[in-house]
Amino acid sequence: MPETEPQLTTPPGPAATAETASTYEPTGRTVPTRSRERASYDRDQVHSILDEAYLCHLGFVRDGAPVVLPTLFARVGERLYVHGSTGSRPLRAAGGSDEGLPVCLTVTHVDGLVLARSAFHHSLNYRSVIVHGLAQTVTDPEERRVALDAIVEQVVPGRSTDLRPADEKELAATAVIRLDLREVSAKFRTGGPTDDERDLTLPHWAGVVPVAPGYSTPVPADNLDPSIAVPEYLKTL
Repeated sequence: MPETEPQLTTPPGPAATAETASTYEPTGRTVPTRSRERASYDRDQVHSILDEAYLCHLGFVRDGAPVVLPTLFARVGERLYVHGSTGSRPLRAAGGSDEGLPVCLTVTHVDGLVLARSAFHHSLNYRSVIVHGLAQTVTDPEERRVALDAIVEQVVPGRSTDLRPADEKELAATAVIRLDLREVSAKFRTGGPTDDERDLTLPHWAGVVPVAPGYSTPVPADNLDPSIAVPEYLKTL
């Protein structure tokens, strides 16, 4: 059982100016057409939303039609890494062009159900990040190792040093793509319902139902040696 988390080395990334600025530069694709006051380009806020998640949705165009795939991801510095099978179409497409595959990656947290007195004003409290860019296949062996360790750590911190590393055959069947954090925006909603004044006296409950992720007690595999205890990193998950 590991006592410390692995130290992940960040591979070369985007330009230094992109890494040191406190905000991302808005673009035509990252400025929302509605509720612009909910948008944020703050780098720390974007990183926080990304780092609390491990599931993203990767959107791209295949044969002229839009496709969105749910998949695991991880952030390392100013890059996102997504893994999958070498037979996956988006992963193959990302390696089939020097420019990369145009994608849109999204991450969303639902924090509350906003119940208003009218159907029109029902909403969600949420935090989300949208990233646009060109996804490229990772071929450097060291960067692939960093990316795959990071994806495991994103799901369960501490796990990457408490398992058998992938062998050559498994690595050959696993593809990794990277997406630089350049065109990025966060969007969020907080607070209670915004009922119309005419509805405030209606006899309907209004407010917020908080939503929070949770984990139950780990269930051991049927063939697990009973002498192997639940790791500390799972107890604190």
